Amino acid sequence: MGGIALSLLTVSANAQQTWDAKTNPTVDSITSQYTSKYIAPRPALTTADIFPAVGNYESATNPDAASVTITLDPENKGLVRIEGLPQGKISAMLRKSPATYKIPAQKTEDGKDVAEGTLIFDKENNTLSICIGKTYNAENPSMAFEIPAEQEPVATTKTSKTKKQPVPAKAWIYTGTKIITATAAN
Repeated sequence: MGGIALSLLTVSANAQQTWDAKTNPTVDSITSQYTSKYIAPRPALTTADIFPAVGNYESATNPDAASVTITLDPENKGLVRIEGLPQGKISAMLRKSPATYKIPAQKTEDGKDVAEGTLIFDKENNTLSICIGKTYNAENPSMAFEIPAEQEPVATTKTSKTKKQPVPAKAWIYTGTKIITATAAN
């Protein structure tokens, strides 16, 4: 009976010891051949990586909107709030990730009507472009920033009357550079 109790005590003591691969010499000799080939894990994506348009912008070409701030909507990550425009605080909806937004026609908190538009952030050049007053083109959003060519007058005969083309509303365009805030690393 004593032998059985001693055997059970020995088995339970051995079961509580854990095996660690890092302290095993055989495992160490095998893995040491590959340690120089390890690839470092990618750092976790930040909000700035996922939504690069979010931030503060300055413009030297738009005195009426010298400083613009874009923030994420706290309830819906597909929406951003744009502050600092002469139109007032407006919203934009993410259409093409990571940084193409549609500005829907809307009424601001101040009661101003804002026409439809487009917001594009160019990550390589670190610039923000906003166009309000031209409809959003889903196939080519950057088309809103192209300047239309002058239309040539159509030659008419005496019997035909010329129809005046409706003059499109002038679009408001903003271009600004993102302000980079560097954080000090210890």
